[in-house]
Amino acid sequence: MADRARTARATPVDGGREWAAAPIAALVADGSGVIRSLNEAARLLFPAAEPGRPLAGTVADWLAAAHGPDGVARGEVGAQSFAAHPIPHGDAVTWWLVDETDARSAREALAREQERTAFLSDASAALLGSLNLERCMEVAARLAAEHLADAALVLAPTHGGTFPAVTCVRGGEPTRSRLEIDPDELPGLGEALQGFPPVPSRWLDPDAAPRWVLPAGFGPVGSIVVTPLPGHGVPAGALVLLRRGDRESFTDQEELFARLFAARAGAAMSAARVFALQASITDTLMRELLPPTLEQLGGVEFAGRYRPARDGERIGGDFYDVHSAITADSGESLAVLGDVCGKGLDAAVLTGKIRTTLRALLPMAGDHHRLLDLLNRTLGHNEDARFVTLVLASARREGATVRLRVTSAGHPPPLIVRADGRVEEADTRGSLIGVLPEIESVSADVTLNPGETCLLYTDGIVEARGGPLGDAMFGEERLHQAVAECASMPADAVVERVQMLASQWIGRGTHDDMAVLAITAPRGQHLAAVGGHGRGRYTA
Repeated sequence: MADRARTARATPVDGGREWAAAPIAALVADGSGVIRSLNEAARLLFPAAEPGRPLAGTVADWLAAAHGPDGVARGEVGAQSFAAHPIPHGDAVTWWLVDETDARSAREALAREQERTAFLSDASAALLGSLNLERCMEVAARLAAEHLADAALVLAPTHGGTFPAVTCVRGGEPTRSRLEIDPDELPGLGEALQGFPPVPSRWLDPDAAPRWVLPAGFGPVGSIVVTPLPGHGVPAGALVLLRRGDRESFTDQEELFARLFAARAGAAMSAARVFALQASITDTLMRELLPPTLEQLGGVEFAGRYRPARDGERIGGDFYDVHSAITADSGESLAVLGDVCGKGLDAAVLTGKIRTTLRALLPMAGDHHRLLDLLNRTLGHNEDARFVTLVLASARREGATVRLRVTSAGHPPPLIVRADGRVEEADTRGSLIGVLPEIESVSADVTLNPGETCLLYTDGIVEARGGPLGDAMFGEERLHQAVAECASMPADAVVERVQMLASQWIGRGTHDDMAVLAITAPRGQHLAAVGGHGRGRYTA
């Protein structure tokens, strides 16, 4: 329309019927600002304007001030917006006033939608920035108070009879609380917590709002919006928005926008709750899979170290256990170190099954071959065809020495570190477990004098690749040399040194699971006054 106005011919001062009946308001004023002519549309717009009268005082001020051929002027007349296009001709200017009210409304609506879209995008990023439920509730309450209302209350589903809640007033900090309330005291809140559609705000009486909804010192409430926070399959909670009495009530568009925000807040809270649940389950299961902390049992020192193949994980396919006093009369303890085929969570799950099975088979621990045979039959029905290699070591204190009965099942034989630095391999061998229907095993009897150690280790130690070029294995020779230097050391120092040397050899390279377990005959006497158990509770 503006282009048409710019290209229109100069209208004569005494125009004809077409000029008078033009649907677009137009008026002609001379160089001194005196109106020379105007059509009917202009008369309706400016009732005081007449030919011979000045622009000032008869038309809108912005139009009178803009009189001249300098360009398009814009302003309002009543509730309408106009763009005035000047067409100079001779000593006069014809002003064509194009109605831009609808265009202005469209621009304002577009700006609002762009602003809301940007807010929802920022809100999503802020809400998904944390997987902590309480943090998500705080972010949701703060954003709602700042952009949607004067105050916001975020409620999570009841837990233990109370409702976790976060309240925030515009410009303030979120406040956590646990509310012992009846949500039905606020109409629509009980339904919102169950995921039902929201009640329109015009149906809610602000004066009937219970006191626990209002922040301290908030003052009279003008309007309330209650909307559910939808989660993944189950409601994540409810959002209550409050406006003060001096503010306009929520419009339908604002209620719709609040629901869009609530959908994002609910999704974030639901994700945080699911993450917390999974983390709790993982921690519970992890406690059963983690290697135990070893100490002195029955007068024998036990110590173990474990490093999973993946640095981000805490469990894997290697494991060790020490079961104390498996028979009441002998005081014998059973140490187990094993290596399950594979890595990661799947191997750790099978490790858990094997450790549980071995614990159930402890009454047969006096016969290593029978125990291994029963374990082999159990794993023979394993659907994922994984197998395990392991070493059993029954340890019993006899005077100053420790008697060992060691049996290997497809595993590297344990190393015996004598007090003078000699390193021997225990003469034991056997079949790996979980592959063949029948197994073979040969046990070895070993006596440890004070200060001597029997070291059990998995192949992750000797097969660790690293060194100067990064591709050489740590190997049995380096392991023998390392443990030879550990003669007369406590068990804890032995496993610490072996793991340290292997880790230094690997550097930043990849590696398999690595586990070591040391059984040492103590060099000193126990301190009976402090129980004689645990680290440092014996004489040197």
